[in-house]
Amino acid sequence: MSYGPDAVARDEGGRAVFVAGAVAGDRVRAVVDREEERWAHARVVEVLEPSPDRVPSACPFAGACGGCPWASLSYPAQARAKRAGVVDALARIARMGTERAEALVAPLESPGEPWGYRNKVELAVVRERGRAALGMHAAGGEGVVRVKSCMLLDKAHAGAVKSVAGALTYLSNSHGLDLERVGIRVSRRTKDVEVALWDRPGAFPRAQAAKVLADALRPTSVVRVMQKGPAKARRIAGVECLSGAGSWGELVGEERMRVSAPSFFQVNTRGAEKLVELVMEALRPAEDEEAMDLYCGAGTFTLPLARRAGFVSAVESYGPAVRDLRRNLETAGLDNVDPIGGDAGREFPDTDADVIVVDPPRAGLAEDVVRRLSEQPARAIAYVSCDPATLARDLARFEQAGTFRPSRVTPVDLFPQTFHVETVTLLERA
Repeated sequence: MSYGPDAVARDEGGRAVFVAGAVAGDRVRAVVDREEERWAHARVVEVLEPSPDRVPSACPFAGACGGCPWASLSYPAQARAKRAGVVDALARIARMGTERAEALVAPLESPGEPWGYRNKVELAVVRERGRAALGMHAAGGEGVVRVKSCMLLDKAHAGAVKSVAGALTYLSNSHGLDLERVGIRVSRRTKDVEVALWDRPGAFPRAQAAKVLADALRPTSVVRVMQKGPAKARRIAGVECLSGAGSWGELVGEERMRVSAPSFFQVNTRGAEKLVELVMEALRPAEDEEAMDLYCGAGTFTLPLARRAGFVSAVESYGPAVRDLRRNLETAGLDNVDPIGGDAGREFPDTDADVIVVDPPRAGLAEDVVRRLSEQPARAIAYVSCDPATLARDLARFEQAGTFRPSRVTPVDLFPQTFHVETVTLLERA
């Protein structure tokens, strides 16, 4: 399996061919739909001999919807492929070699169930023949797939997708509602259900939207998130509460958190708890120590750090998340945290930390941030990553700086039925 939705074959010349719809070990008939000098892409027409790892998909929409591209791969095979992908990235991109990478990477942690683990899904919105259609994103990225339920969403709320899509399709076609996307967040623990309507500033049927969603789903919060700017550089112009609490609440371990619709939060709550557990076990912060939490979001790691360390400097660039962090700290009664709004490079704390957590976006750490971290007197850094390639690049930069070396990389499966894998890396002083 590639680090992507496809399996990998080789043609007669040794060129890699990424095959959509195949799993490792299949023998298939496929049609090439894209050719490049060093690689090609193909789509399965017929499975001639199924792999021992091929299983019937539990989701009837798996081939059409883009949400679970590995649904036909057995879960043990998914686990092996994910760990192998992390090893491969460290061996090739960080140039550690296979032997060292194998020794560094721990067995994959699987904190939840293979299905029904998500607390959030997003619906795509398209216009077909002048009418709005809402559903799951189609495989390949164009169009939507209308589904009765989403098997990745928490089982207690699996039908929320159909209810919300139906209600908003009706409203869009009768009231001129022009949505860009719709987010649904649910929690089995707090019973919170939030629907976030993403659109552009302008006229909006607020009362009608709140009513039609209340009739369909009875959410605890309905919000409108307005965006400005071009498609690839959207910025939040405002958030309106249409009904209910105006935010979504979740229980992560012993911490009760509230998160606004634009803020990032892990889509797998049990997975988030495993990440916190691994980070705290790796760092073992003490009461007399100072901690730093970069890219801290709404406080997933900040809150447990603050309960163990003497003081925490927490940096987050996204305005809505900073506001969520302040609210969560106040609710938790924690006053030993300095929430800092801004880019981690420009607002790097002017302090000497003993332990550090970094949880950057998929792009990883800026080179300047790696340098600043390498100048810290900290005894350990916990690096939480959602992309093995950028993790490997950054670990190579840390080793080049010479202060910190990775001592353990633990893959965590927050996203079963997909190729994505989270990792927690412990970096100790060289």
